[in-house]
Amino acid sequence: MNIAHHLYSNNIKPSVQRIKIFEYLYNSKNHPTVDTIYCQLAGEIPTLSKTTVYNTLKLFIENGITSSLIIDGNEARYDAIMKKHAHFKCNDCGYIYDIEINDLKLKDSQLAGFEIGETNIHLIGKCKKCLTK
Repeated sequence: MNIAHHLYSNNIKPSVQRIKIFEYLYNSKNHPTVDTIYCQLAGEIPTLSKTTVYNTLKLFIENGITSSLIIDGNEARYDAIMKKHAHFKCNDCGYIYDIEINDLKLKDSQLAGFEIGETNIHLIGKCKKCLTK
């Protein structure tokens, strides 16, 4: 993926910081927090600040190339996969897995008169790795 082109085609002016932040999100798949992104990239980009990371993620969300999720508590995490999917968080190791979902069927009668803007499915439990320890 040409990240600079992806940003530009989504009305975001590419900068070194924006490219590196999106590249990290896109390649890591670990649903990082602002702190995680900052810690991973600060050595590579000495001028990076947590405020820049936060503002960049906000811009990405506003332009539909990143989403934020809060699964447990109040810690915001970020995801560059925009295809519909669910998340599973392991209570033991804390890892968040992407879970593919097929067509989600909800009872139409319960949603009559509602307009759904987004759907989030979060599952919490113990992952396979932790269960086999």
